[in-house]
Amino acid sequence: MATLAGIRSNTLPDPTVPRGRTALAEWPTWFLWAAHYGGFAAATYYWSSLPVWIVIPLVAYLICFHAHLTHELIHGHPTRSRMFNRLMVLPNLTGWVPYEIYRDSHIEHHQTGHLTHPLEDPESYYIRATVWDRMPAPARWLLIANNTLIGRMIIGPVLMISQFFVFETRRLLGGDFRYFGAWAGLIASNLVVGYWLFAICGVPVVEFCLALYAGTSLMTVRSFIEHRLADGQDERCAIVEAGPLMQLLFLNNCFHLVHHDRPSLAWYEIPKVYAADRDTWRARTGGHWFRGYWDVFRRTALVPKDCPRFPG
Repeated sequence: MATLAGIRSNTLPDPTVPRGRTALAEWPTWFLWAAHYGGFAAATYYWSSLPVWIVIPLVAYLICFHAHLTHELIHGHPTRSRMFNRLMVLPNLTGWVPYEIYRDSHIEHHQTGHLTHPLEDPESYYIRATVWDRMPAPARWLLIANNTLIGRMIIGPVLMISQFFVFETRRLLGGDFRYFGAWAGLIASNLVVGYWLFAICGVPVVEFCLALYAGTSLMTVRSFIEHRLADGQDERCAIVEAGPLMQLLFLNNCFHLVHHDRPSLAWYEIPKVYAADRDTWRARTGGHWFRGYWDVFRRTALVPKDCPRFPG
């Protein structure tokens, strides 16, 4: 499964950053950034005044949105300054993955010539055949359940985060301290967020944990279907023609083949590029496209989308 791990370098060049665009032209991203942090501050400050069935889904949506805003910043929006963009996602609202680890992993994900390969793609959810064949049956059943959409949303966050922490702990114990500062920064960010939530706003700890888990669960909805096993690189990428709410939540990364083909496009440019040549984009996926996330749900809610075993 995806671990954000196996990164060879934390100084990888990023060919996905746009060129020749001014920061002022990126006003849609600036607007969303301000609305995002303002919305999170308002929702948490007035938490006790809002019905729990409204505030928990709202904050979950904002936490998931934060991950996709971070993704947009990694790709050079709204500025081409790597440091400035990094500062724009402070504090980190996802709470468990340092920005620098995600940045380096994601750049390598775009650079690999074999998406989904468990040794070449750090965001792969597939398991090498030699490892899979040695697994006890209960572990294989768990990973197969994780390949259903409902399973991914319920147990996916636990599997993803626990595996990530195991890998990073092994990295530190093995003497690799390249991300030590990133972890220190995340801890400091979490202390700031925790002080705001619990000391200032009086948010109930259990309720916020539910919102955080639900937000992480929403993140898995996009990554669940975006890649698959296939012969060609294009056919390994999905197209999901999501509705406006999900397009906004995922910042149009649901048009995933378009993003991989033209990774420097800003989120608000992707739908126009897709619509201009919709039939060609669909054909390039080799049939891996969906009419929306209800279509994904209908096909994969309880039926595994495929086997996690990577052949060969």
